[in-house]
Amino acid sequence: MYPYAKLLALLFATVLLIGFGGLALYAVSDASLSEALWLSWTFVADSGNHADQNGLGPRIVSVSISSGGMLIFAMMLGLVSDAISEKVDSWRKGKSEVIESNHILILGWSDKLGSLVKQLAIANKSLGGGVVVVLAERDKEEMEMDIAKLEFDFMKTSVICRSGSPLILADLKKVSVSKARAIIVLAADENADQSDARALRVVLSLTGVKEGLRGHVVVEMSDLDNEPLVKLVGGELIETVVAHDVIGRLMIQCALQPGLAQIWEDILGFENAEFYIKRWPQLDGMHFEDALVSFPDAVPCGVKVAANDGKIIINPDDNYVLKDGDEILVIAEDDDTYAPGPLPEVYHLPFLYASKDLEYPNLVFGQFASTGALVSCSVNQY
Repeated sequence: MYPYAKLLALLFATVLLIGFGGLALYAVSDASLSEALWLSWTFVADSGNHADQNGLGPRIVSVSISSGGMLIFAMMLGLVSDAISEKVDSWRKGKSEVIESNHILILGWSDKLGSLVKQLAIANKSLGGGVVVVLAERDKEEMEMDIAKLEFDFMKTSVICRSGSPLILADLKKVSVSKARAIIVLAADENADQSDARALRVVLSLTGVKEGLRGHVVVEMSDLDNEPLVKLVGGELIETVVAHDVIGRLMIQCALQPGLAQIWEDILGFENAEFYIKRWPQLDGMHFEDALVSFPDAVPCGVKVAANDGKIIINPDDNYVLKDGDEILVIAEDDDTYAPGPLPEVYHLPFLYASKDLEYPNLVFGQFASTGALVSCSVNQY
C-alpha cells in the first residue's frame, strides 16, 4: 500500500467537503461563490462558526459542513496516532536505522554470541567502551533478553540488536554495514552444508553493498571443504575460520603438551596478553633481530609481509629486513601499551681468560656500570 494513501484520501475528502459545502451555501444564501467557499472552510476548521448563520437553509448546510469537519478532524487524529504507534512499534521490534560508525557488526545468531560479545567488551575497555551491533532474524526483544541473561559487565560497551536478514541489502544498510570497523558472520545452527551455503549468500550480499565496506570481514565456516569457495567469492576482504577444525587442532596440541591450554586461554582472550598486528614505519630497514629488542613492553613473534599478499611469517630469520608496508606481530597486554623504543646500548668488555686451575670460577649475568670492576675483582681473587 502507498505510504501516503490515507493522508491523500483525507486531503481529497477535505477539499471535496469544502467545495460541495461552498456550492450549497452559495445556493441557499446571498453570499458570493468565493465568500461561500471561505465560510465552508471556516465551518470545517472550526465547528462553532456556524452559530451565526440565519435562516433555515444556511443553518442546515452549515451544520452539515461542521459535522463533516469534525469527522475529518477525528480521521486526522487517527492517522497521527497510527503513525506514532507504527514508529514506536518499529523501534521496539528493531526495525529502525542504526546511526553508528566504527562499530563491530555481528551478522547472525548462535550459541557463541554470548562469549563473543564478552570478549569484544573486554577488548573495548581500553577505548572507554564501544558499540556492537547484532543483526539476526529474531525478535529484537528476545535478543535483548538473551543478552541480558549473560549477567556480564559490558564496561561501557553498548550492544544494539536489530531484527532483519543479512541477505537483504536494505537490512544491511539499516545497521550501517559500510561504516562498520569489522564484520563477523556467524554460522547458522543447522547442518554444515546449509550453514556454509547461507554464509556464502551473506558474503555475496556484502560484496553487493554499493557504498563499499570499510571493515574487515570474518566468516565462520562449518565445513573445511567449503572454505575455498567463500574465499573465491569474497576475495581479499574476507577471512574464513573453520571453528571445529581450529578447536580440534587446539585440543590435540593441548593433549600432547600439558599446560598448553592455559597458554591458549591467556593469549586468545583479552583478559591478559594477546596478539596484535601493527605497522611501525620507523622500523623500516631494520633487521628482525633488532626489532626483537626494540619493544620493551611487547614480544615480537612474527611479520605480516606486505610484498607477499599479507602472509604472516612466524619467527622469521634474524637477518630479515623489514620493508615498507610490513607489520609486526607481537604479544602485548593491550594495543595501546606498547611502542618501539631506541635500541639498547651494548657494552663490549675485553675478554678475560681465567686459569683452568680455578676450582670455583665466577660467572656474572647481567649488565651494569660496574660489571668490569666486578669481573676484575673476581679474577684477582685467584
